[in-house]
Amino acid sequence: MNELTPAQLVPYVLSGAFLLSFVFGAVGNKTSFCTMGAVADWVNMGDTGRMRMWVLAIAVAILGANALHLTGLVDLSKSIYQSRNFTWLSYLAGGFAFGAGMTLASGCGSKTLIRIGGGNLKSLVVFLVIGISAYMTLRGLFGAFRAGVLDAAAVTLASGQDLPSLLAGPLGLPKSGLVPGLALLIAVPLLAWVFASRDFRCNPDYLLGGVVTGLVAVGAWYVSGHVGHVAEHPDTLEEAFVATSSGRMEAFSFVAPLAYTLEYLMLWTDKSRTITFGIASVAGVIAGSAAYALAAGKFRWEGFRDAEDTANHLVGGVLMGFGGVTALGCTIGQGLSGLSTLALGSLLAFAAMVAGSVCALKYQYWRLMREE
Repeated sequence: MNELTPAQLVPYVLSGAFLLSFVFGAVGNKTSFCTMGAVADWVNMGDTGRMRMWVLAIAVAILGANALHLTGLVDLSKSIYQSRNFTWLSYLAGGFAFGAGMTLASGCGSKTLIRIGGGNLKSLVVFLVIGISAYMTLRGLFGAFRAGVLDAAAVTLASGQDLPSLLAGPLGLPKSGLVPGLALLIAVPLLAWVFASRDFRCNPDYLLGGVVTGLVAVGAWYVSGHVGHVAEHPDTLEEAFVATSSGRMEAFSFVAPLAYTLEYLMLWTDKSRTITFGIASVAGVIAGSAAYALAAGKFRWEGFRDAEDTANHLVGGVLMGFGGVTALGCTIGQGLSGLSTLALGSLLAFAAMVAGSVCALKYQYWRLMREE
């Protein structure tokens, strides 16, 4: 791979992103992997099965991503998640908005794509709204507020915001020596909690969903951070990661890539527009989910129930588009890919997403009780 030119590496990166996300889409459909559903099951019924599946995916991703880092196959500090610019208010506000939005829209960005593959027309509308709202937050109306107010409340750290970097100075230890210990210190208790449930251990779908989703996230880091890594680009003479929208190493996230997908489709004849890692991953999730739905006989057309259902999904899509870009990721982008880098910002965003979802669930329950 190292002997190939950047242009020759692009097909490998895009096909890798598509294949990994195809697997995620198929397995996500089969196992009902859903971060919003995980929170809803826990809050409404006390059922932690899907929450444990999500946490299992996080633990697997932490161990796998940091193993890649320690072996030198990838450098997680080259991702957006370990930046020195700690935008704490954006993590909190964006995460909360995203969590509330995914609850109103019946699922996060990845679940939206999985449902589209299964024939859900409501999710197709949510996809469009998320994409437009995300683009408005990247470069449009919402972006002015994001950059001028939320992102302005930031702290510039002396080192990266990942836990090993933050603790290395005070402890007087090298970062490289802290990475394996912290990864194990976080992942092992998570795994212990996950497998403490007998119901979880006896459910093959939960195990499949958690392990495969975590491994797919690790695979994404490898494809983008190793296969697509160019030590010195012949045009710029600088380090580069091919086929990414940010120009940095990327893993799976499903908010901004929805905006880039819409942009690519709308500007199809503009030859300056190219398929990126994120766009390929969006297509892969839909294709994988559709393949499973068709093979299992579960493909069903589904539309909105009424005007209120439509309004909830539209508002939810707007909140997810805004929140996901502001928080630098969704429940997969920050709640899996980001957490795998041990970034403090990802932990804040993850907590805010769960809090936003819980508040939206409580609001929905209050509305239901009021109507009765």
